[in-house]
Amino acid sequence: MYKLSPSDFAYLYEECKCCYYLKIKHNIYRPSSPFPAVFGALNSLLQGALIGKDLQTLNPNLPEGIVESQEGFVESKPIPGTNVYIKGKYDLLVRRPNGEYLIVDFKISKPDEEKIAKYQTQLQAYHYAFEFPASGEPKIITKMGLIIVYPDSVKFKDGKAVIDFPPQWMEIEIKRDTFLEFMKEVNKLLEGPTPPEDPNCKHCKYRHLGESASHKI
Repeated sequence: MYKLSPSDFAYLYEECKCCYYLKIKHNIYRPSSPFPAVFGALNSLLQGALIGKDLQTLNPNLPEGIVESQEGFVESKPIPGTNVYIKGKYDLLVRRPNGEYLIVDFKISKPDEEKIAKYQTQLQAYHYAFEFPASGEPKIITKMGLIIVYPDSVKFKDGKAVIDFPPQWMEIEIKRDTFLEFMKEVNKLLEGPTPPEDPNCKHCKYRHLGESASHKI
């Protein structure tokens, strides 16, 4: 069985099928660039401040519901007709007034419509894992989307810099059938031969340049 991380769908899978194949099937990871610690700190503080609060009391443009948990892991049962399952860490789980749930992916980024297409498969994967968990009771997820924050102003008061991060909600439609078809495509890729490198993949280019240079030494 192949463990698939939802976060890989937005970047690695789309960027280079060869690099994706090497990671999932052979545990060969791309070297990652250092991520500035300030962004991780901001992300955790902003999300943590939402726990136990109704999203609409923070901003009326957000969906209604109490934030129940932050940055939790979720794992699915094997997906029918494939040799894959989902395991990953979601951002926020929100309990709606009727007892159903809302999945939120939290982003510090400029909001634009392209974000919906970019992250929709990641959210569909979380949705499936909550609906068909490997253990525990399933949760009914009836809504999911992105809360995107990006600084638009700053002021200095009482010796502090106060930055304004207005949140924007971008809903992503639940499409289970489309997601299941995508999972079959991923499974087919993983069970086949190593796919060709993407000619635009900087990591593949770097690997070959390194090999070429080392043989010349």
